[in-house]
Amino acid sequence: MVSFQCDQGFSLQGNAYITCMPGPVRRWNYPVPLCIAQCGGSMTDFSGVILSPGFPGNYQSSLDCTWRVQLPIGFGIHLQFLNFSTEPVHDYLEVRSGTLETGTVIDRFSGPVVPNSLFSTTHETTLFFHSDYSQNKPGFHIVYQAYELQRCPDPRPFRNGLVIGQDYSVGMTISFECLPGYTLIGEASLTCLHGVSRNWNHPIPRCEALCGGNVTSMNGTIYSPGHPAEYPHFQDCMWSVRVPPGYGIYINFSVINTEPIYDYITVWDGPDQTSPQIGQFSGTSVQEGVSSTANHILIKFHSDFSTSGFFELHYYAYQLRTCQPPPPVANATFLTNDDEFEIGDIIRYSCQPGFTLVGSEILTCRLGERLQMDGPPPVCQAGRQDLSLSGHAEEASLVE
Repeated sequence: MVSFQCDQGFSLQGNAYITCMPGPVRRWNYPVPLCIAQCGGSMTDFSGVILSPGFPGNYQSSLDCTWRVQLPIGFGIHLQFLNFSTEPVHDYLEVRSGTLETGTVIDRFSGPVVPNSLFSTTHETTLFFHSDYSQNKPGFHIVYQAYELQRCPDPRPFRNGLVIGQDYSVGMTISFECLPGYTLIGEASLTCLHGVSRNWNHPIPRCEALCGGNVTSMNGTIYSPGHPAEYPHFQDCMWSVRVPPGYGIYINFSVINTEPIYDYITVWDGPDQTSPQIGQFSGTSVQEGVSSTANHILIKFHSDFSTSGFFELHYYAYQLRTCQPPPPVANATFLTNDDEFEIGDIIRYSCQPGFTLVGSEILTCRLGERLQMDGPPPVCQAGRQDLSLSGHAEEASLVE
């Protein structure tokens, strides 16, 4: 019995084992097999040979052959051309990083010149050979060898944020998140690119405390611009904080260190600076927090040309339940069911003798743009009721 094995790049056509049969005429039980260079194939070995169909003879006409080399992620291949000869222009070999359908063309070779070696920097490499109807040539003899790709640079330390994912090898993706109060500048996800030199597909992002912004979360943190560094001069930053209707916003400072008087934070109970102002903060003393009656507040920070500092402000949404008590009305009394004015509760006013009520007798706690009484309190004016009564008295005496 005789066994046959082909060199790398060739495929055995026939039986690998043949036996000399007994009898007056000695013959093999199967035809002697052939080693033939096939049109295309799939390879997963870390080294190998790729031959044009029919090598070392000429390739045939009208061929479209695809070889796919697939290695574990993190490896590329080094291609070395030992022989190369095709009909110029019309017959060519194309090398792609990735699949034939979606991969990127690394290079295309044609003609009698042996190409220089090249590197494919992906774990999957495709070689595509095309021949037309004329001028068949000897083709090519290529050897490949796998090599380990480097990892992408470590993005840590990532200031003011977190890196999610610890595998920085080729093809892997990591993502980035900022700590509360910071905004991500750049791409949230990066993928380690294929290539001889490993790098990410985008620059490493960064987390920064910005000068202003729109905030819609139910709770959060607002830092001075540039935090934890000191804020710059000549800043006018606006933060719009909005929560769902039916909620107010409570804010307080855990840290404040600004130039007294000249650098300050102002808070309005509404979306713009025409809304009621509910607080202005400056200096280094942590002050009492303030609460809004609306679901939308505006925060403004101003700094001048001199001393810098920093601040850290926290806020959270709370459900609006009670209206603020109205201010006292002179010469009036009011009736109410409770000291706390919840939504729908009313206050009924009446003036003392000798005074006339001007305005609405009843105020109701309502939730509109903000939680408040549905109008201003009335006033009690003196004299009008007395005049009216004296007039009636004169009329009565005349009748009598």
